[in-house]
Amino acid sequence: MTEIYAVICIGILVVMSVALARAYSAPTVYDRILGVNMFGTKTVLFIAVGGFLMGRPDFLDIAIVYALINFIGMVAVLRFFEYTAPIE
Repeated sequence: MTEIYAVICIGILVVMSVALARAYSAPTVYDRILGVNMFGTKTVLFIAVGGFLMGRPDFLDIAIVYALINFIGMVAVLRFFEYTAPIE
């Protein structure tokens, strides 16, 4: 069963690197925010799966807190750019 968790962790790391590449090369600021949000979501998955891989399912609590912080942070960043973005 640990082999399955290890493969899943590697897959999540690959998707996280794709999300960072998307955030780095995005044409608009909103696309960059979307890439960073996707990276945060995959980090939550990585923490949860990594916790089960190490035999510590209590990492799920940490993943839930990280998801909440990620959500609040994204709302704050989007509100900031909503009111400070130049009119095109």
